[in-house]
Amino acid sequence: MLYYLSQLGDLLQGFTVTKALNVFQYISFRALCAGLSSFLLCLLFGDKLIRHLVKMKLGQPIRSAEEVHRLNELHGGKKGTPTMGGILLIGAVIVSTLLWARPDNPFVWICLVTVLVLGGIGFYDDWLKVAKKSSDGISSRLKFALQCLLALGITMFFLSSPTLSKQAQELYIPFLKGPLINLGGWTYLFYIIVIVGASNAVNLTDGLDGLASGCTVMAGACFGVFTYLAGNYKTAAYLQIPYYGFSGELAVVSLALAGAALGFLWWNCHPAKVFMGDTGSLAIGGLLGVLAICCKQELLLAIVGGVFVAEALSVILQVASFKLTGRRIFKMSPLHHHFELSGWKENTVTVRFWIMAIVFGLLGIATLKLR
Repeated sequence: MLYYLSQLGDLLQGFTVTKALNVFQYISFRALCAGLSSFLLCLLFGDKLIRHLVKMKLGQPIRSAEEVHRLNELHGGKKGTPTMGGILLIGAVIVSTLLWARPDNPFVWICLVTVLVLGGIGFYDDWLKVAKKSSDGISSRLKFALQCLLALGITMFFLSSPTLSKQAQELYIPFLKGPLINLGGWTYLFYIIVIVGASNAVNLTDGLDGLASGCTVMAGACFGVFTYLAGNYKTAAYLQIPYYGFSGELAVVSLALAGAALGFLWWNCHPAKVFMGDTGSLAIGGLLGVLAICCKQELLLAIVGGVFVAEALSVILQVASFKLTGRRIFKMSPLHHHFELSGWKENTVTVRFWIMAIVFGLLGIATLKLR
């Protein structure tokens, strides 16, 4: 919205204010401002939201099954900590994006719709958990179906557009200059896997104080770089990466996400005063998936979000191993719980996972020159 101040500068040619207003046309400036705005919004409104959630008694239920008795001993003190803090995070992303992004960019609206829909699904899930005073929210089948419907709608948007359809069907591999194959009708399945998989991967990672929010900071910053470069024809051609004209504006969304995650971490670091819940984690993961699709770096998401991928794979492998052999690979899944039960303190697990998130992010950025 503030982008249009640059056009006001064009009307005021000859005045000293013109140059100052022209700065609003630059994506880099608006992206940095979006990150700072979302960070400050979380700091300013975090305490008020936490007080309101506590007043409404929206506390986090803790699992009590026998198999997680040891985990309950470690986390029992968290019972009653307010959840649904994702409202703060996604609210900061939405407000900052509306302030600093160009409203005529369709990719921006795809991202905002993704955040709202998945945030709404997560909010309803969190609400049911609190109402039932149980860790069981909406059924996994219903949640999966709703996520798939959103992903299907986004895929239809790309494939129905004459200007986007051809490139949307192409699969790009890191380290290769051009597309590997044309997915054709398989694009539907591929996009569903990317969006739904990313959404659930972040959701699984959100199990320790500050873990998911800290890893999101790096992922958001990386996609700020990817989207900015993919939206600039000269840099995209120089780096031999896919060019998508609309994607440059998503640097604003990406840094808004990074800033909001950093601001939320202020309240979510150990000992957490609030949890993001499914409200935040489902929305964050889905947004990362859409950002990857919009800059044609879907597979690079698996590198940048390496921590999220490892968490999701640990659950898949654990379930598969138990069903096939009756044995468990890990002491408990997701992966962060395995390390906790191996004797690592919660802060140790979180900080080491943050370190790995930074390493994965740097690896992802490095691939831009390895083509």
